Amino acid sequence: MKKFRVFPLLLLLSLAMSLIAPAAAALDDPLVAAQAVILLDEETGEILYEKNADERRTPASLTKMMTGLLLCEAVESGRVNLDDAVAAGLDCQNGMVEGATNASIVSGEVMTLKDLFYCAMVASANDACNVIGSYLSGSIEAFVDEMNNRAAALGCRDTHFVDPNGLSSMDVGHYTTARDLSVIAREAMSHHLFADAVNTATYSIAATNATPERHLANSNALISIEGIYGSGYIYEGASGIKTGYTRAAGYCLASCVERNDIRLLAIVMGCDGPNNSNSTQVGSFIATKALYDWVYNNFSRQLVLAASEPVQQVAVENGQENSIILHPEHDVTLLLPNDADLGTREMQVSIDSSRLVAPIAAGADLGSVTITVGGKAYGPIPLVTNTGVELSRSVYIRARIGAFFNNRWVRALILGLVIFAVLYIILVLRYRALRRRHLREQKARIERRRRQQAARDRRAAQPPSRTQRFAAASGESREIDLEELRKYFGSEPTAEPVAPADSEKIERMVNDVSAEQHAARQSAQEAVRAEIRRVEQAANADGSIDEAFEEAVRQFGSDKPQRRPASTVKVKKRNIE
Repeated sequence: MKKFRVFPLLLLLSLAMSLIAPAAAALDDPLVAAQAVILLDEETGEILYEKNADERRTPASLTKMMTGLLLCEAVESGRVNLDDAVAAGLDCQNGMVEGATNASIVSGEVMTLKDLFYCAMVASANDACNVIGSYLSGSIEAFVDEMNNRAAALGCRDTHFVDPNGLSSMDVGHYTTARDLSVIAREAMSHHLFADAVNTATYSIAATNATPERHLANSNALISIEGIYGSGYIYEGASGIKTGYTRAAGYCLASCVERNDIRLLAIVMGCDGPNNSNSTQVGSFIATKALYDWVYNNFSRQLVLAASEPVQQVAVENGQENSIILHPEHDVTLLLPNDADLGTREMQVSIDSSRLVAPIAAGADLGSVTITVGGKAYGPIPLVTNTGVELSRSVYIRARIGAFFNNRWVRALILGLVIFAVLYIILVLRYRALRRRHLREQKARIERRRRQQAARDRRAAQPPSRTQRFAAASGESREIDLEELRKYFGSEPTAEPVAPADSEKIERMVNDVSAEQHAARQSAQEAVRAEIRRVEQAANADGSIDEAFEEAVRQFGSDKPQRRPASTVKVKKRNIE
């Protein structure tokens, strides 16, 4: 029973050890006795360690880095020259306090600008900073304004200077942060004039009109054994930058070091030392050396992304090739912990699509990549193409045409033309339909007129009616015709247009009446001929014919009798009975 209870306990213990193991393998932070710290890879700017890096603090003589930076930029721009002879003004001792480091410069003393620069940066002389500020800007106050403006231009958001040397404290508004000081230090060290001065261990100044020859020793004990802090802090590869101390600020140090192609920059602030604690050692040097040892013992440069490694294939517009492959601009080597797992590398690619239009030159910057290793991002690193892309004219022309028709106003114009064309077609079709209807109606009218004319022509070509042959019969013909029409239509005929169907009825009726009249005409002719024969026979009997007979002969002796007024024809007989 106990065996079964022990087994789960062993299983839980093994699980707990497996969870604890990775944490034990993680790199421990360095042990530094400083109030604010920042440690970074000066080459890339990547931060390796930080502590209270954004806490506002009094910087003491680290302020002089900004003074030296402005002097170097003035020399490089041609405003001043290092060989300029500068006379110290009455304000050279402004702000001096008991125990402040100075070069014993007196009003009216003439020194070269270079000597003043080395007094400030090597021996940390506060009076030299006052003379430099007055010479560069006309007054110390104007120079301080330039210092604040330059800090803002560098992106130092938590920095404000009151003097050019750092004797003022945070109580009067003189402050900065370890992060801002690292920005100023990196910018200053990018100027060879500045880097040479802060890395000088000793410097001699010839006698002036007021002071004999001066011998200066660098206050940075990492690079000089002759300075005020002794010889116990020398660090191999160190190269500057600036020491600082006030009771309000504590011991401060900005420094640089380079070993094995690893160049580091560290800012430590608020350390203890002989003047502000019971310690016999200067804490700023101790803390800085501990930081550097931590890096060199646990970090190394590792190839994270080779320049030959393809990162992404992207499409190209208007090119003879449809796509290109992007590579890092250079080999990407990062300062990483020795046990960093590069297998967890992640890449975030950003492409500038506006540049992916032919022609594209080889080596063109077309985007960037940010690399994440161990949860920490590095970059961005530029992405370039190793081969150029020539412009394809046919593709370019098609693209331009497509772009033209994709224009909003062009689309609106085309839509308007389509609408106009549709309306025009509708109107044309409507017009043609109305025209066909009109032509049909006109044709129908012409056809009715043709039929009516044909009917009239047929009536005219038919034999004359009895009314035309006999005046008596013709007198009644109209009455007969109208009566027939009344019987046929059931009403009095009118002058209104006759429909085609009615016209056919009228034509049939007229033909019927004409046939009857023709039969009546033939019957009348037969009667007349019989009457003529009878009269001739009678004339032959008595040998005479009267006027009525002659008139009858003239009237009926032809097949085409003359029209006479409607009346009853009576033949008068003389001597016939």
